Amino acid sequence: MRHVVIVGAGPAGLAAAEHALAAGADVTVLDQADAPGGQYHRGASHRFEALLSRCAWWPESAVWALEGKRVHVLSGPADGANRRRRTLDPDALVLATGAHDRVLPFPGWQLPGVFTAGAAQALAKGERIAVGRRVLVAGAGPFLLPVAESLVDVGAGVLAVLEANPARTVLRGWSWRAAAYAGKAAELARYAGTLARHRVPYRTGRAVIEARGDDRVREAVTARVRADWSVVPGTERVFEVDALCVGHGFAAQPELAVAAGCALDGGFVRVGDDQRTSVAGVFAAGELTGIGGAVAAAAEGAVAGRAAAGRTPGRALLKQRDHARAFARRLTAAHPIGAAWPGWLREDTVVCRCEETTYGDLTSAVANPAAPGPHALKLGTRAGLGPCQGRMCGASVAELCGGAERHHRPIAQPIRLGELADPKEIP
Repeated sequence: MRHVVIVGAGPAGLAAAEHALAAGADVTVLDQADAPGGQYHRGASHRFEALLSRCAWWPESAVWALEGKRVHVLSGPADGANRRRRTLDPDALVLATGAHDRVLPFPGWQLPGVFTAGAAQALAKGERIAVGRRVLVAGAGPFLLPVAESLVDVGAGVLAVLEANPARTVLRGWSWRAAAYAGKAAELARYAGTLARHRVPYRTGRAVIEARGDDRVREAVTARVRADWSVVPGTERVFEVDALCVGHGFAAQPELAVAAGCALDGGFVRVGDDQRTSVAGVFAAGELTGIGGAVAAAAEGAVAGRAAAGRTPGRALLKQRDHARAFARRLTAAHPIGAAWPGWLREDTVVCRCEETTYGDLTSAVANPAAPGPHALKLGTRAGLGPCQGRMCGASVAELCGGAERHHRPIAQPIRLGELADPKEIP
C-alpha cells in the first residue's frame, strides 16, 4: 500500500485525501491549523470528520524542511514550548499549501484598522467578530463579495464594495452565462441579493489610494481609476471608516515546492496533466499551480490524490478539473492587477511593513549600480526579510523592482534554536 502525505487541509488537500483513500492509499494529512477546511470552509470542519477519521490527521503541524520527499514536521501549537519534531518518508507527496491575501501597498496601509480581506472574513466566520461598524471593502476580485457577505452577517455596516477594474473588464470574464457554466450562478445571485438587502453599493473602476488616521484608520480616500489603475485626477472621495478591508487577489505559497526543487512558471508550480511536478513523486494542487478558487482547487486535488496513490485519473476527473480551470482563467481575466498602481505611492509609503522599507528606499536601491540584482536589493533594503518572509510584500516588491528571485530556504518555517538542536526526532 502506497503511503501518501498531503500538506494542507483546504479544498485541494481534502479532495486529494478523499481520492487517494478511494484509490487504496495510506494517507497522512498535515495542516498548520487546528481544524481542517482552510479559509474557504472555515467554521465547517465537522463536515470532514468522517474523511479524516480514515487518515492519519496531524493538525497544528508545520513542515519546516523538505529533503526530497522526506518531510520534517513540527507538531504542536505555533506559540507552544513543547513542539515535537517528526519525520515522514512517504511514497508520494501532495503539496496543497494554498495562497494568502495579496494587498498592494498604498499610503497608510500599515495603520491599525486596515485588514486584509481574508483576515476580516476569518474573524467574521471563525469568531463571529465584526472588524468595525463602518467598514469599506475594496480591491479587486470576486473574493470581495463573500467578504462583504460575512461582514454584514455579523452586524458590520459595510459602506460599499469597490472593485478597481472597470465594469467592461469585469463583465468580459464574470457574467451570468459564465457563472451558470461553472455552477456559480446561485452563489453570485446570493451575493447580489445580500448586498441589495443591506443597501451596500458595488462600484467598479474605483480604488482606495490612501488611508488616513493617527492611532488607527479614520478615513479612506478613494478615487476613480482607469483600466490600467492610474488615478483620474479630481475624482477623490473620502469615507469616514473605523475599518478598511482590502484585497487584490491572492499570492501562492510556493516555499515548500521550491524547497522540494519543483520548477516554477510565473511564480506558480509547473505541473503535468496529472498534477505531477518536475520532482519525482511530488504533486501539487490548488492555488500553488494558479489562483483559481475553491472549486478548481478541489478538482486539481482529486486528480493529484488519485495520481499520487499510483492510479491513473479517470477522464471524468480530468474533465472536471479542466472545466474548473477554464472558469478560473475567465475570473483572472476579469480581475487583473492594473500596471499603473505604483502611481498611488509616495516616497514615504511603507512597502515592506515588517522592516518599514519605503517606496523611496526601493527606488534608490534599484538605481544604485553598486548593488545590482534582486538578492542585493533585499540585503540592502531588508524588504522581504522580516517575520513574514515576504509573504505580504514579496509580489509587490518584485513588481516595483523589476523581478525577484525565488530562493530555496533550508528552513521553510520558523523553528526555535532549541527545537533545531534537539537530537530527538520521532519517525
